[in-house]
Amino acid sequence: MESFRSSLTDMYTGEKIKITPLAFIIKALVASLKKFPSFNSSIDEIETGKMTLKKYYHIGIAVDTPNGLMVPKIRNANNKKISLISKELKEVSELCRNLKIDKKELFGGSMTITSLGGIGGSFFTPIINYPEVAILGVGRSEKKQIFMNGKFQTRTMLPISLSYDHRIIDGAEAARFNNDLKENLGKNFAYKLAV
Repeated sequence: MESFRSSLTDMYTGEKIKITPLAFIIKALVASLKKFPSFNSSIDEIETGKMTLKKYYHIGIAVDTPNGLMVPKIRNANNKKISLISKELKEVSELCRNLKIDKKELFGGSMTITSLGGIGGSFFTPIINYPEVAILGVGRSEKKQIFMNGKFQTRTMLPISLSYDHRIIDGAEAARFNNDLKENLGKNFAYKLAV
């Protein structure tokens, strides 16, 4: 993902295109949500057993502001190209920091992503954004030596932490979800279609 992201250039001007890694993560997450629909659900009334499976993909993004954490949604992320998602991420983050975000943009999410990449840190335990049933924590990527195919190779590693509600999702399904997300993040051909 990182090598593809850093290779993006405008085909007319030749200038480097800057797209945040979070836009790629959103696109990969949506693909995994389609494959694992229980992650795209909510438990509005768990006492009565009411669970809602969602048909939309509104990804919440935790934004650190001087006034506390806000979680606006990138709505219908499944229908958007990565470049548009990147643009919307910048816009909603700025609106949150300036307290100009519409309150309705803070509700109705599928799943939330919280990222410590800009601050630092690797693995952590993110708290689920109720009534959602899962949240993805993303740490700071780092280059590390990994032993693959009989030799050490330098790879960019992106630490991810997944928290999920065990009343809806069991550990085996969560492990499969994480593996699917990892595969999606490594598929360059999918990004080429989605930029």
